[in-house]
Amino acid sequence: MLEKILVTKREEIEQLILPEYVEVPQFSLYKALSNSNRSTGLIAEVKKASPSKGIICENFNPVEVAKGYEKGGADAISVLTDVTYFKGHRDYLSTIKKEIALPVMRKDFIIHKKQVDETRNMGADAMLLIVGTVPIKELKALYDYAYSLGLECLVEVHAKEELVELLSCFAPEIIGVNNRNLKTFETSLTQTEEMATLIPDGSLFVSESGIHTSADIERVKNVGAAGVLVGESLMRAESPEKGIHALFGGESVAASS
Repeated sequence: MLEKILVTKREEIEQLILPEYVEVPQFSLYKALSNSNRSTGLIAEVKKASPSKGIICENFNPVEVAKGYEKGGADAISVLTDVTYFKGHRDYLSTIKKEIALPVMRKDFIIHKKQVDETRNMGADAMLLIVGTVPIKELKALYDYAYSLGLECLVEVHAKEELVELLSCFAPEIIGVNNRNLKTFETSLTQTEEMATLIPDGSLFVSESGIHTSADIERVKNVGAAGVLVGESLMRAESPEKGIHALFGGESVAASS
């Protein structure tokens, strides 16, 4: 599946036309997660569909979802911008960014500098980089280029070998462990548990995917995750606010201002 997605991305990059630069206030993803009012920082994901689950939310209003996340006390928002496989769009991010006062991260398969320029122009505060999508030195170059433009990066790994390879090159400010294997799309929180001890002390540790309950939150928090990225369980909730409340077991927090 990952290779199929990357083939599509390479085709998209050839046709990519950069959007006009959006002038918006910038917020730090790292600071938001580090200073969360909860015991674990939350990146709440605006997500209509996925290759493994199909359509997750039929009546999809990305701005209303993001506003609900903000009201529910999320620390940051992740927005899927991949059109083909996740039914996202870059306009979702640009519109959301104008409506909320939280860090907004672009979730996509970024493999080229032109996509970094696109990310900056659409108004994002941060973006996802995935180990294994390009050679590690190219990933480092994309990471450095993003930071030179004022973008932060969450660098994602899926296996111990990927994390070892990443750390042999550089230690990102934010490291995400995806509990979903992008080759098989199977999900297990043991990914986070097994890789936790390898995360450097200087990197903020985020657990991604497969988090559906307050017990899951406790499980990843107990091995050192400072933040979680959650999409599907929140998108399927009765409302974004109720989804966040249930996810944190009723742990209260004032909505971000």
